[in-house]
Amino acid sequence: MNTWDQNLRRVIIALDFPEASEANAFLARWEKSEKPFVKVGMQLFYAAGPRWVSHLVEEGYPVFLDVKLHDIPHTVAGGVRSLARLGVEWITLHASGGIRMMEAAKEAAETSTNQKAPRLLAVTQLTSTDQQMMNHELGIPGTVQERVLAYAQLAKQAGMAGVVCSGWEATKIKSRVDSTLITVTPGIRLAGQDQGDQKRVMTPEQAVQSGADYLVVGRSITQAKNPVAMYESITRSIGQDQ
Repeated sequence: MNTWDQNLRRVIIALDFPEASEANAFLARWEKSEKPFVKVGMQLFYAAGPRWVSHLVEEGYPVFLDVKLHDIPHTVAGGVRSLARLGVEWITLHASGGIRMMEAAKEAAETSTNQKAPRLLAVTQLTSTDQQMMNHELGIPGTVQERVLAYAQLAKQAGMAGVVCSGWEATKIKSRVDSTLITVTPGIRLAGQDQGDQKRVMTPEQAVQSGADYLVVGRSITQAKNPVAMYESITRSIGQDQ
């Protein structure tokens, strides 16, 4: 089942820049093109601030605000209430915060004063986490896939719109948890590309074939000689033309 929004591009560009000026220079390349779906993570959000994110939205960029909220329910609800005013499409929070935390966040999003409530995505297990780290450093038993599926189940119970997971777990989430949960997959690397600090990676084509609805792509686009051409190439490779 297709669960993506037909008005949004399935390839999301991760604006992993340290300052707003660098992000602005990068986005200037799209002046004559359709505005891409972009992800603003913690580093850029903390550096540029809420007003800059609001400006992006006003300029016509769909924004995925990836701040991974995780705190007591009351605090997370307050955070979502504030962030909802920015007009972003999505906000992330950690599924490990539990059902009550996610439900409080959902209620805050739905009762926000902004006309369009943001959709909430629950982060399952970071793509930088492998089996050894999860078992021996974090002290979480079982396999990565088992933990991801358990978190996805919590996200479904809490009414989240979707989850963030690697391509390796997307198929199982669709078949075992809920086929309508949006699956957003980071850790995307082109064939032959260095994995960097990611552990569970896939190519764009592999991720889509494995059930990913949206792909988060950073360095493959931002560090390309021609980012716009690379973005369009990846978009075509997964069967969604501009």
